[in-house]
Amino acid sequence: MSELADKERRAIKILRMYRGDDPIEVSYSGGKDSDVILALTKMAGIPYRAIYKNTTIDPPYTAQHCKDNDVEVVMPKERFFDLIAANGFPHRFSRHCCRVLKEYKVLDNAIHGIRTAESTKRAARYKDYTQIDDTILFPEEIAAIQGKEPIVCRNYSKSDHVNVYLPILDWSDKDVANFIKVHGIQAHPLYYTNGAFNVKCRVGCIGCPQATDNGLANFRQYPKMAKQWIKAGQRFLDTHPDTITARRFKDDYQYFAAHLFDSLETFEAVTHASLFGKEDWKQRLEDYFKIDL
Repeated sequence: MSELADKERRAIKILRMYRGDDPIEVSYSGGKDSDVILALTKMAGIPYRAIYKNTTIDPPYTAQHCKDNDVEVVMPKERFFDLIAANGFPHRFSRHCCRVLKEYKVLDNAIHGIRTAESTKRAARYKDYTQIDDTILFPEEIAAIQGKEPIVCRNYSKSDHVNVYLPILDWSDKDVANFIKVHGIQAHPLYYTNGAFNVKCRVGCIGCPQATDNGLANFRQYPKMAKQWIKAGQRFLDTHPDTITARRFKDDYQYFAAHLFDSLETFEAVTHASLFGKEDWKQRLEDYFKIDL
């Protein structure tokens, strides 16, 4: 545990570099990393406000978990399904929902639970971080290390800039799991299976296309949410008849199948159905998810 203790000490040192009188935002999602940075912020003894940006499609128990941890809840200007109706289904290359539901400024300074171990993309994005005197800094900051804060300037718009602190950037899953165990933190209920904590579990927006399976597991677990996605998709097709999407798909069911499996051909392969067989996409989805649409 000595390595974890060193990382705790370094994380707290990073957080204490914030010397503002106003509270710093602890960006809280309800996930395990959020619980870790909240605990570290308390240990650092700096003024903070833990803030959860409600996405309107979060999994069960998230709101209660936020309440249990005295986290403020901020509601978005638009609901997720209204965004689908206006813009179509979000996908890996067009996360229009994130810009409205999650990526906006609340306070001038914030703490994020980003970790390079979460994905190769994040590891590549932050590969140029350098550790000096127990503090993680960008290369351009090394020359001015004295008094320089280890922050990333996040630009949400031309006028909205947030200084983001990343205290657990180099933490592994094992570090997170050990920290939660050592400090007796009760994580989100979905992390536990028969009382055992599963650090690999993901707690986030239901059906997020950024998930490795494009949200498929979420829809199988929460089939009613699939129905809401399909309904919102039909609203988009009805109100955008001249778009390529509307011309390509015969109905919302076919549109959803193509979105979920990246292509109709993939859906055919997964469901062992034939492109030249029945064209009832509604029935195909009902059979696959075992739900009544």
